[in-house]
Amino acid sequence: MTSRPDTASTFRALHQGPDLLLLPNAWDAGSARLFESLGARAIATTSAGVAWALGFPDGNALPVDALAATVRAIANVIRVPLTVDAEAGYSDDPATAAENVARLLSEGAVGCNLEDGNGAPELLAAKIERVKQAAARLGIDVFINARTDVYLRKLVPPERRVEETLARAVRYQQAGADGLFVAGITDAADIQAITRGTPLPVNVLARPDLPAPAELQRLGVRRLSAGSAIAESIWGKAGALASSFLREGHSASLFEAAASYPSLNALMTRK
Repeated sequence: MTSRPDTASTFRALHQGPDLLLLPNAWDAGSARLFESLGARAIATTSAGVAWALGFPDGNALPVDALAATVRAIANVIRVPLTVDAEAGYSDDPATAAENVARLLSEGAVGCNLEDGNGAPELLAAKIERVKQAAARLGIDVFINARTDVYLRKLVPPERRVEETLARAVRYQQAGADGLFVAGITDAADIQAITRGTPLPVNVLARPDLPAPAELQRLGVRRLSAGSAIAESIWGKAGALASSFLREGHSASLFEAAASYPSLNALMTRK
């Protein structure tokens, strides 16, 4: 058990500014330690990155035992707050989803993402309520970032996306959500309409056509997540390097832009 309830208030305060909270999502203890050393004020996980690192697909397929072990490993090597992408709670049953998230909180998380996906908003609201209750029993003021996939999954026609997102935000806030994660949104006018339409701090996901950070702040966004983008890039680079090595057997390209062995070893040395 590596519960760290003392970091909960710090994490909550990071959503109040004045700066945009930037989260370079990690997938294991090493990546979390690296990102913390580079100045990350909190560590978030990427469900996709964690799943891929353990040989599973993303999409609520990761065994909770495996995720809990990863959370424990990360919490043991960082000092900043940790929030975990818990996908849909790994169950359609709100009570079971809450038990699953409670395990992650017991291992060191003080925040979590919970998503609605293609499910009914009422289901996510019920999960949020149960997670809040479970966290209270653990003495953790959990920050629940309610992720709505209205934009990401194109759940309604474009002209209805702002309205539907804000309607869900009301449901999720009433259930106890602390933040609203509008994954997949990139349009500046829509972003501003949503930040103005909800008191919840709004989180957006990195996308090639997303407005610049300064513009996001002007639009009222409080949190920007890298999501799986860094993990995807690392997998792409690893694949290219391994492919070249297997095809040609050359060594030189393996060391281009590589972090040094001594620096990485020093970074991972416990003090």
